[in-house]
Amino acid sequence: MRVALTGSSGLIGRSLVGALEARGDEVVVFVRPNSPAGHRAAVRWNPDVGDVNEDDLRRVGNFDAVINLAGAGIGDRRWSSTIRRAILRSRVDATSLLVRVLRDHSGGAHLVNASAIGWYGSRGEERLEETSMAGSGFLADVCQQWERAAAAHAIDGSPTTYLRTGIVLCAEGGSLAKQLPLFKLGLGGPLGGGEQWMSAVTLADHLRAVLWILDHELIGPVNVTSPQPSRNRDFSRAVAATLRRPAFVRVPAVALHLALGREMADELVLASQRVVPTRLSDSGFVFEHDSLEAMVGWAVHGGV
Repeated sequence: MRVALTGSSGLIGRSLVGALEARGDEVVVFVRPNSPAGHRAAVRWNPDVGDVNEDDLRRVGNFDAVINLAGAGIGDRRWSSTIRRAILRSRVDATSLLVRVLRDHSGGAHLVNASAIGWYGSRGEERLEETSMAGSGFLADVCQQWERAAAAHAIDGSPTTYLRTGIVLCAEGGSLAKQLPLFKLGLGGPLGGGEQWMSAVTLADHLRAVLWILDHELIGPVNVTSPQPSRNRDFSRAVAATLRRPAFVRVPAVALHLALGREMADELVLASQRVVPTRLSDSGFVFEHDSLEAMVGWAVHGGV
């Protein structure tokens, strides 16, 4: 199929381009006006000002599906009011523009829109499925507005999926890559009390899940997390054990509040989210890394 992709320069985007092309799909990338597209067909756009190159759209033709990963990083910088606004607007504006493009040029295409388990907020011990109620907090609000922007594509019955993705584990990027140097020095350990639930997925299983969603046309919210959530303390122990290092250095919540700011620390690091992938599992999808040990082993050793 012909699949358009936004956010193709990020870790997940680059990997997804490779996965799609490896199975014979044609990939069209949406890029900023001055960004290189390489050998692939490209559409130049600038969501900040609501602009898309109409000549590019006519040249590449219609899409069978669009995967929208566009959005500013949520953990790159401390959450000032300016950064919070950028996190929200970069997602909502890009999605709204993409929905407009699909309405005018590829009506009926399957829109697979990124979202996150932040949609549920921090929920303690509660087991969270796709039918669970929305949560509260900044990230929950971002995800809810993000999904509402994508839902405009579904008004006329066009297939629309919301990828509620958990923590993506990979040695080359994301939160694990930031933590690994400390763990390798024997300075890793639980964050805060360590009791909070984490819902993660390996990059490999995330890519497989997206392809599965395309092929089986799963629509609506889909949790993309391993079927086995873990507590932060157990995750820390698993990383340390895989590296054959101790994991005794607990980082207190107060230190995280000082380093990241209270809101960012509470929602990104200390939030408790016990999320399970009910829709994927019920559809027959089988995770390659369905246990904490398997996920950490794959991620720590660079996908080997």
